[in-house]
Amino acid sequence: MFADLGEVRLFYTDEGRRAPPILFVHGYSCDSHDWMWQLPHFARSHRVIAVDLRGHGRSSAPAEGYESKVFAADVATLLQRLETGPVIAVGHSMGCNVVSALAVEHPASVTAAVCVDPSYLISDEAHAGVQAVRDAMKADPVATVQSLLGNSYAPASPPHLKSWHLRRVAGVPEHVLYQAMYGRGSLSHGSVSELYLRRRQCPVLTIYAKEDLVAAEAALFSDPRSRAIAWASSGHWLHQERPAEFNAVVDAWLRDIGVVLDEPAQEDA
Repeated sequence: MFADLGEVRLFYTDEGRRAPPILFVHGYSCDSHDWMWQLPHFARSHRVIAVDLRGHGRSSAPAEGYESKVFAADVATLLQRLETGPVIAVGHSMGCNVVSALAVEHPASVTAAVCVDPSYLISDEAHAGVQAVRDAMKADPVATVQSLLGNSYAPASPPHLKSWHLRRVAGVPEHVLYQAMYGRGSLSHGSVSELYLRRRQCPVLTIYAKEDLVAAEAALFSDPRSRAIAWASSGHWLHQERPAEFNAVVDAWLRDIGVVLDEPAQEDA
């Protein structure tokens, strides 16, 4: 389905009808197909909405607007259009920036947030060395992004996932690849995102592929029900590599914090 929101036309799917609804937000250069391992599971016990952000998937690609707060504003407008009420917002990578911005800028829209290997809290030192990457993207955005994403996998990552992800990059408009990574107002920069993430008032579950940022994330939580964990030996798309485990962890956390009171759906076959 499509929603015309003025300057952008968003593609989304809307399945299930039980509350509370769950919103799924994909990451950089991705689309809502990233949640194929989650949608059937959660649709059995929730209303589930999965959206293609502007410039991604089947959504339109305006000339500008590829910043976390703009993405979040698009999503907030879509939720209003769909009359969802507050949602459990689940994001992956750049999508974690988007659901965090949704929680900060539109707090009435978010009951809880789940962040899957976020792209925020990137160190100031790492940001200081990106000029070479920036120059490479100006010359060949697709090849540069494919090279960067090629380092996002663990030895145990299924090869077909890597092939799918890297091939999909070639279909993203070049201005989207560049602006979504380097647009103004990015919440990835550590010194910016630390202050901003503290403003999230809802409970947050964050799952990292590595241990190094777990403590830093936990120090930023405002709600005592929040939790940050790491899954060793996982790649960046851990919800695709370990879907049954991921779905079970999210189900259990939502029950633990009192957001979901029903029994979880049966395990996927």
